[in-house]
Amino acid sequence: MVGPRPSGGGKRVDFQKGGAGVTPRRGCDNVGKMKPDRMDWILRGGTVADGSGGEPVRADVGVAGDRIAAVGDLSKAAAANEFAAEGLLVTPGFVDVHTHSDAYLLVEPAAPSKIRQGVTTEITGNCGASAAPRWPGYAMPSDWLEQKYPGDWRSVAEYRALLAAQKPAVNSAMLIGHRAIRAAVMGVEARAATKDEIAKMQVLLEAALEEGGAGLSTGLVYAPAMFAQPEEIQALAKVVARRGGIYATHMRSESGRLLESIDEALDVARASDARLQISHLKTAGRANWGKLGAVLEKIRAAQEECVEVASDRYPYTASCTDLDVILPTWAAQGGRAAILARLRDPAERAKIRAEMAEARDEKYWETVWVGSSRHPENAPFAGKPIAVAAEAWKLHPLDAALRFMDMDELFTGGIFFGMSEENMWKILAEPWVMIGSDASIRAPWGPLSHDHPHPRAYGTFGRFLRAALDGKTVSVGEAVRKMTSLPAEQFRLKDRGAIRAGAFADIVALDPKTFRDVATYEKPHQFCEGLSAVWVNGALTIRDGKDTGGRGGRYLTA
Repeated sequence: MVGPRPSGGGKRVDFQKGGAGVTPRRGCDNVGKMKPDRMDWILRGGTVADGSGGEPVRADVGVAGDRIAAVGDLSKAAAANEFAAEGLLVTPGFVDVHTHSDAYLLVEPAAPSKIRQGVTTEITGNCGASAAPRWPGYAMPSDWLEQKYPGDWRSVAEYRALLAAQKPAVNSAMLIGHRAIRAAVMGVEARAATKDEIAKMQVLLEAALEEGGAGLSTGLVYAPAMFAQPEEIQALAKVVARRGGIYATHMRSESGRLLESIDEALDVARASDARLQISHLKTAGRANWGKLGAVLEKIRAAQEECVEVASDRYPYTASCTDLDVILPTWAAQGGRAAILARLRDPAERAKIRAEMAEARDEKYWETVWVGSSRHPENAPFAGKPIAVAAEAWKLHPLDAALRFMDMDELFTGGIFFGMSEENMWKILAEPWVMIGSDASIRAPWGPLSHDHPHPRAYGTFGRFLRAALDGKTVSVGEAVRKMTSLPAEQFRLKDRGAIRAGAFADIVALDPKTFRDVATYEKPHQFCEGLSAVWVNGALTIRDGKDTGGRGGRYLTA
């Protein structure tokens, strides 16, 4: 196989006729293949985009238990429940391939920010950080640390048991974070691993995969993972490849050393034979916008070599992560206490400031906004440019950034506007690029309402599909494929991502005239509009845009 199946990108393809690299349309020719005498649900009269990439067509959809029983003309069939889908677009449930919801699913299993944009499956454990395994030495990411959980866990098996007890609304599969594995063996030491340490990591990774991990993820921009050498990553990816898993990477650089980082990721895939997922593909920083052509050329060449490589992207031009990611590498070593000690030492702080000032010009600070903030005095600046805080404090924006890190004890979120909108749409049009929010679950209420997330947490899928419905990007059928069957194929989610007889009944019904994102950078806690209904494994979870209390989510394994 040469990468995930191509589909013609933004061009409309006649899927009835098929063609090179194109899977013939499946959706409405399967009436009766699984049809029981009586079904639990019939969705009548909707326009079905079945996930294959073809043009949506009018059809009924029948559900029996947790599976789709039939698709087509079901006028003579009966069901215990009926749903009027006339005027609605009916699609497979959306698969969010890049999330950080691992721990938050335990806190808010209703997954409101995701389910209310049509997401029925999340791939968690990205960027090298996963909720499990939690062996000594591993500290969970900062935004997870202050939450109260319904129990304790250490292993992947224990996490899965706790998750099942919470009865989540969405399906999930968890990648095993490289940082969790590395920390168990080496703590937060800023150095290359020895052969013996790599071997120990392989054993831990094997055990985590055996308990249900879906693959390996890395976050090579973050300390101490940034000190891992290619040999370490390749050795771990080989473990994943033997088990048919996937290697997902937040690369070492998405800006100045972007091309070198692409090469490193592809080399790992070549050396290990693992499927490669390049996380949130981007060209960050104006100076790097012109590199997109070379990036795409490298990936396409690798696909021609039969390297299985794909990527994901969110439809926004701002990224979001901890603000302290902008610190010099040496200053970000040793864990939270060590970093804060440097920031609070006048001589060390002066050295940090000098290096940051030399590395970034004045215009850079115009692109930095404040996300979530821990200290109550900083709350008024959330969702605003850092320049606003700098002016209020009568500081240079660089000094304001350091003050945020100090006061918030490194819990400040940063929103960085450094991407080209033209490049964003070009990336999203590539046939091997799927949709990933890079966001964890949020809610306008409860413990997950108290921070200030990127609007992608609520709006990614509404924003992308709205663009397709308005003719601004790929066709509607292709947009749905990118959110359903493409990620299901890449992550080996059997019988997911399709409206066809025998597939799991993860189904979305939405109004194509009104479905859209509403969340903004200033006011992110806002649900998408125009969502009518969602089923997860046959359980009606959303109806008329409201939560029914239905909980059909499962932890997915290969």
